[in-house]
Amino acid sequence: MIWNKSLLVDKIMKIGILDIQGSVEEHESALSKIAEVETIFVKTVDDLQNIQGLIIPGGESTTIGKLLKRFGLDLEIKKRVDSGMVVWGTCAGAILLSDLGLIDVEIERNAYGSQLNSFETGLDFDNKKIPGVFIRAPKILEVGEGVEILSKHNNHPVAVKQKNILLTTFHPELTDSMVVHEYFINMSKEKS
Repeated sequence: MIWNKSLLVDKIMKIGILDIQGSVEEHESALSKIAEVETIFVKTVDDLQNIQGLIIPGGESTTIGKLLKRFGLDLEIKKRVDSGMVVWGTCAGAILLSDLGLIDVEIERNAYGSQLNSFETGLDFDNKKIPGVFIRAPKILEVGEGVEILSKHNNHPVAVKQKNILLTTFHPELTDSMVVHEYFINMSKEKS
């Protein structure tokens, strides 16, 4: 059988991970387990140009927010989202996507307490049981019209989706479960 190399290249999803602070390596490690995904580390506006999806990882939301503005990434991310790019924010990333006005949710920072109050619990997501790791996690207090609740913990949404935006207030990248990463990749495939 003769392989058409150009067809193989076209099937590779280029997924960016915002690489200015936070759990970048953990997301990269998870993505490396998914066939046909190439990871792009996003530090500049130019790095956003050829990706089908972007992950904004957990970390310190205030620091990440300041760096987004300093490098002009905040405005470029908004522009790319408006043109259909899929974005997933985990923990601090969820806060930032809400702060940028890209999803209609109200979020409370560090709502589950300090680092000492971190915990792991089972969650239902996409008709599967997955582990949810909560570290200084935000809480989604309200969701607007058009926001789909994908998972809850103690009756509060912990994973939501609106159009091409996915938020999780927990850290799927800190577990062996690939369910949420695969869900995000499927969202990106649908939009590309």
